[in-house]
Amino acid sequence: MTNPNVTPSRLFNSPPSLSDFTTLCSRTTDPATYPLASSIQNNIPVYDASGPAPPPDSTTASKLQDEWHHILASGPGAFVLKGMYDEPALVDAATAAFDRIIAREKEQQNSTEKGDHFAAGGTNDRIWNSFSKHALEDPVSFVDYYSNPWLSLVSAAWLGPGYRVTAQVNVVRPGGVAQRPHRDYHLGFQEDETSALFPRTAHLASQFLTLQGAVAHSDMPLASGPTRLLPFSQLFEPGFLAYRREEFQGFFQRNYVVLPLEKGDGIFFNPALFHAAGTNETADFRRSANLLQISSAFGKTMESIDTVPLVERCWDLLRKKYLEEEEGGLLSVGVVSFVRAVADGYPFPTNLDKRPPAPSGMAPESEQEILVRGLKEGWGTERVVEELRRMRMDSAARVLGRS
Repeated sequence: MTNPNVTPSRLFNSPPSLSDFTTLCSRTTDPATYPLASSIQNNIPVYDASGPAPPPDSTTASKLQDEWHHILASGPGAFVLKGMYDEPALVDAATAAFDRIIAREKEQQNSTEKGDHFAAGGTNDRIWNSFSKHALEDPVSFVDYYSNPWLSLVSAAWLGPGYRVTAQVNVVRPGGVAQRPHRDYHLGFQEDETSALFPRTAHLASQFLTLQGAVAHSDMPLASGPTRLLPFSQLFEPGFLAYRREEFQGFFQRNYVVLPLEKGDGIFFNPALFHAAGTNETADFRRSANLLQISSAFGKTMESIDTVPLVERCWDLLRKKYLEEEEGGLLSVGVVSFVRAVADGYPFPTNLDKRPPAPSGMAPESEQEILVRGLKEGWGTERVVEELRRMRMDSAARVLGRS
């Protein structure tokens, strides 16, 4: 019995319990909990996302989001969207852009010098910040790719509005070995000694600041090494301190599950889920994915995204899309999805002397709100870029000295 006179430690002070971990990871997914899923495979719910758009009625969309949130927070921790990108030509166009970027970057530096996450540098072909590079390389496919309404629906389900999209392409060559089982950003990227200094509450909060995902840019048969997952492992509170320990690594290797994917499928998971990319055991097959790391407005992204050059490159295409799809001045689902992906929806931090809250609100205008206003008012590229740059200048810190 807990002594009521003893203040519990804010830190994890005892070694993580493999017994407790085993109990958590021995659960089974109940299909009745996720009635909108088309199937449950290896404890992972699978949803049919093929077709032109998410459910047309907001009630069904909200129910889907409820299921996804429960999966990530309290359930197996991962789910698959089959046919999330159901236009092969679009995926192929994006892949072609990625291949050009990879080839160009290889010419500019020795690929073995490029580091990687939880794998040896040079093992894979990797594009850091593929989000921004994609926009500058091929704005046409970029606009269509990030106008995907499923991406917006999933991101908002876990993170709410104002999320920030970042992405990194990972191509695993034949013979590429599996990653070490791990947890991801934020605390997953700290050394054990550093993670141990954060209070328990920070360990729990970390997982709610990021959504991990991937879009398959090639088929991913089992032999090619799709991501290995350990269902329910995100529920283990001291997991950020446990995943490097030998006994937990061994448990993962004995109990992970893996699902084959097809080109255009999406997979999303809680960043606290124990996971690892698998070994590509094929002789001649390159496994290709665009890895999505989507951050809460209240957290820090791993990569910096400069909205201005992306909007400058894509604005004419976005305006055309808006004019073709708008009804009564309202933005289409695709346009809304793109604006949410490319622009910051959170106006802080800022300089409140230069950018005070609007008279009718508590916050100044965000980048997303500037883009929406620009679309509705018919701005050209020069005007929208000017407005974004002015916002950035006015948001900069300025400490006024005495006159």
